[in-house]
Amino acid sequence: MPAAYIEAFHRQRPGITEEVLTRALHGGCDPYRWLLEAVPPAGRVLDLACGNAPLFPALAAAGRGYLGVDASAAELAAARARGAEQLALADADRLPVPDASIAVVTASMALMVVQPLAGVLAEVHRVLAPGGTLVATVPAAGPLRPTDRLVGIGLYLALGRFPGYPNPEALTDLPALLRHAGLIVTDEGTCRFRYRLGGRTDADLLLRSLYLPGIPPARLRAGARYLHALAGLGAEIGVPLRRITAIRAL
Repeated sequence: MPAAYIEAFHRQRPGITEEVLTRALHGGCDPYRWLLEAVPPAGRVLDLACGNAPLFPALAAAGRGYLGVDASAAELAAARARGAEQLALADADRLPVPDASIAVVTASMALMVVQPLAGVLAEVHRVLAPGGTLVATVPAAGPLRPTDRLVGIGLYLALGRFPGYPNPEALTDLPALLRHAGLIVTDEGTCRFRYRLGGRTDADLLLRSLYLPGIPPARLRAGARYLHALAGLGAEIGVPLRRITAIRAL
């Protein structure tokens, strides 16, 4: 997936990931709150590929030091508009902080996008203090309900493809990649969040949030018609995520 596509996507749609994920719930909990539940209670947080900083309000309310890093100026402008001040425009494999200076790195829906992934994980290891923690979320293959699979097949048939990511290995081999980078996995789990299609607005928002480089306009229209039909039925989309926690060895 071309880097230019990712840059243009986030320049044109800053904050869209948060718009979708805050509508995706499991027992009243959204994916950001789920990630934060695994964050240790003390120390400065570096939010990797922070986007419009959806994690910032809760961390600021807890009195945590926060540094948001992202390669998208548009996303950082949206982060600044919500009150985040400590922000850095930088690539994820060139973090602008000294060695061993960060207690916690958060990566919400980032590791399947930032490139090169091996270099990014090496940077995470570099900036974490010994015993420091990485908490990350990425898409998962499950858990899913049978109806989720049917909905996914229908969307695939409409679009002619599944949405993709630059780093599919972050979805299939993340624990091994973390170990290779010198990070010890201490916990991981999956959770299914439900994104309810309450109307066409929800359907259009979901479609706009998908990475679909080079997709023909006719396919996008077919995807929209399919999701609009599901919205008319009040259907829901299953959003399965993995949360993984790792530490830098002492």
